[in-house]
Formats: sequence, C-alpha cells, structure tokens
Amino acid sequence: MDNRLNALIRNMMDYDAGDAKRIQHFMKVHYFSYLIGTGEGLDAETRFVLETAAVVHDIGIHLSEQKYGVSDGKHQEQEGPAEARALLEKTGGYTPGQIERVCWLVGHHHTYHDIGGIDHQILVEADFLVNLYEDGMAEEAVRKVRERIFRTATGIRLLDTVYLSDSYSFKGRIE
Repeated sequence: MDNRLNALIRNMMDYDAGDAKRIQHFMKVHYFSYLIGTGEGLDAETRFVLETAAVVHDIGIHLSEQKYGVSDGKHQEQEGPAEARALLEKTGGYTPGQIERVCWLVGHHHTYHDIGGIDHQILVEADFLVNLYEDGMAEEAVRKVRERIFRTATGIRLLDTVYLSDSYSFKGRIE
C-alpha cells in the first residue's frame, strides 16, 4: 500500500481515537473500495484517490454531531470536505487535484443519484456493503439496494456473495 495511505490511515485513526466503531467502519469501506477498484480495473491514480476518499469519507460525522446533534448523510456531506482537506494537508503528499476530488467525493458519498464517476460509484457501493451489515438490514432491503444502487460487476458480486448467497442467513446462521 502507498505510504501516503498508511500515513492517512494512522492520522484518521488519531482523528477518531477512542471511537472503535468509526475506525472499524472506515477500514472496512477502504478495503471494499480497494477490492472493487481493483476488480473493475481502475488505473492507479483513480484507485488511489478512491481509497483516500474511502478512508476519510465519514470525517464529517463528529463535527455534524457537535454542530447539529445528528450525523445524517446531509450533514456529513456538508461538514466533511473541509475536515478532509485539513487532514489531507496535514498528512501531505497529495496534489491539489487529488485533494479536490477527495473532498468532492466526501461531499457526495450519500448522494445516490447523478453518480459523478466510477470512483463515486465504487465509494457508494463500498459504503453500502459495510452499512448493510452494520445496520442489520433485512434481505428485502439488500435486494432493493442491489437493484437501485449497485452498478459495478465487482460490487454486485461482492454484495451477492456476502448477503444473497444461498449459504447466508439473515438470522446469522448457515442454513
């Protein structure tokens, strides 16, 4: 993995220190982004920006909770880009173009219409792969998300494998 990503992950862990749920979440979204990006054959630059955005995608949560008392998607998208920019600048090694794209992705990761590029699509899919599990979504909801949100072949395969395989049970046991 790129040393910049390692440094960013450490900085993001420091940012979320003591919040194991958020750290676990961004680590899982990061890895699903990596898997989908690799599976879809993204070039190295696009995948790097995607993986960077996956690490910081929810950085607006703490500020949203402080300012508004909630951390819904709208407020995350509103507060996240400035926080992401500051963390990327602190980490160093990012070009202005990379920072702009990451900030745009952070500001749109809960926007599911008018997807703005393959990196946006993959970030949304990776976040859903994790949120479906963390939120304990029912099979019907998973199927709706598959139909309405997922577009990449790799993301669909991962969703099907994790949630819709015949061996998976939404009750947490193998049938």
